[in-house]
Amino acid sequence: MQTGWGQFRLTERDQMPDPRQNIVVVDDDAGMNQAIERLVKAAGYRAVTFSSAEELLEAGAAINASCLILDVHLPGLSGFQLWRRLEEERMTPPVIFITAYDDPASRAQARDAGALAYFTKPFAGHNLLKAINGALERT
Repeated sequence: MQTGWGQFRLTERDQMPDPRQNIVVVDDDAGMNQAIERLVKAAGYRAVTFSSAEELLEAGAAINASCLILDVHLPGLSGFQLWRRLEEERMTPPVIFITAYDDPASRAQARDAGALAYFTKPFAGHNLLKAINGALERT
């Protein structure tokens, strides 16, 4: 199991990120949203957070997303349901799923959705940044 955010050290390749990259985070845990937002901004990217799938859809922010970080268990539409909705609308930037409630079915759904990463909370911030950088290489 990974142990929280802790300290991270950027590799040489990570030190000059493109600030135009928009990382969109959807998690109903305000503390998690804030922690990921700070981490992403410290790495030099733009971060936009939402507390529900519906809030993201209403804002139309997925169209500008370079990478999505979606909580699996959200009130209303789940992270997986949100992803399917975005697929139907052909808005499918690379996706990373996060969850506090890991189970084999969720891991399988994330794999089937083509997720670049799947993290169980708490997870190390440097691992999330590596996954984000991998996602951005695909865009």
